[in-house]
Amino acid sequence: MDPKKLYPRSGDRETVYLKQVVKDPGILVGDYTIYNDFAGDPRQFEKNNVLYHYPVNQDRLVIGKFCSIACGAKFLFTSAHHRRDSLSTYPFPIFYEEWGLDVRSVTDAWDKKGDIVIGNDVWIGYGAVIMAGTVIGYGAVIGARAVVTKDVPPYTIVGGIPAKPIRRRFPDDIIEALLEIRWWDWPEEKIRAHIPDIQSGQICRLRPSALSKKREGSFEKAESFPGQLF
Repeated sequence: MDPKKLYPRSGDRETVYLKQVVKDPGILVGDYTIYNDFAGDPRQFEKNNVLYHYPVNQDRLVIGKFCSIACGAKFLFTSAHHRRDSLSTYPFPIFYEEWGLDVRSVTDAWDKKGDIVIGNDVWIGYGAVIMAGTVIGYGAVIGARAVVTKDVPPYTIVGGIPAKPIRRRFPDDIIEALLEIRWWDWPEEKIRAHIPDIQSGQICRLRPSALSKKREGSFEKAESFPGQLF
């Protein structure tokens, strides 16, 4: 495995390791995070998917490791949010020359929302929209075409417009164990050795003291059907 290569699979030019295609210093991406674009060129992620992201606002897109981002997912930043406390939503300050305004006040045109932060091991579904100022917790799932306007807790599935929780992926004790184990930070060889355990839900093999064998059974049940939601 080499997270520094562009394409994870030979013959597949629709999927890229996203870290290798971003150049904007305001976009930070972790190793092994993938982006798929069957409708265009995935190498154009910055241009086509990260929108209204202007340097003057100094906001960042931070995406963790091992995330899966589906075709058409969009990240909308501060400049997409015209001021709502103004009597008009028209962005006068960005047309400072036209109206004789101070160029230093250009950011007064927008509500200042801040960074978008995506945790590790997050799955963002087809056509989802993530709005500025939101934090998506580790292991969360964002449903197809969902519009995320608020923070999403770890290991929570959300969907709809605006996105709302559908359910947690696992019981509390399993979520706590996964957040403590942090398998995404393991060395590559250790992850490789435990892929069968991760895929089959054998959390006790990731850390034997994490849960009893009885609780492991409930993990397997919880993991058996989330993919059917979308």
